[in-house]
Amino acid sequence: MIVYGIPNCDTVKKARLWLSAQGQAHEFHDFKKLGVPPAQLARWMEALGWEKIVNRQGTTWRKLDAAVQAGVQDAASASALVQAQPSLIKRPVVEWPDGSISVGFQADAWQARLDANS
Repeated sequence: MIVYGIPNCDTVKKARLWLSAQGQAHEFHDFKKLGVPPAQLARWMEALGWEKIVNRQGTTWRKLDAAVQAGVQDAASASALVQAQPSLIKRPVVEWPDGSISVGFQADAWQARLDANS
């Protein structure tokens, strides 16, 4: 299991603490230090759609120039922008042991995933 995110993000902190409390080993990939892996980003966008990956509710999005925001029209433009500004990715992105991908943290949904795969 790989958890992708930013260590100071409250949602990422909650998710990682929750996984640890459940005894779930996981690797953490820090976007700030390690960047966004292009192949993984493409996989996430293919699986979930670029609209779910780009966090258009957050502070980073709101600080963008309106022209830059308007330029995000498809997976290619979204990918280019989040590669340049990883904070725009909704967090955490999780690659589960079964190969599935999720974005965001909801304890009940995560517990259901763990129960289904145990």
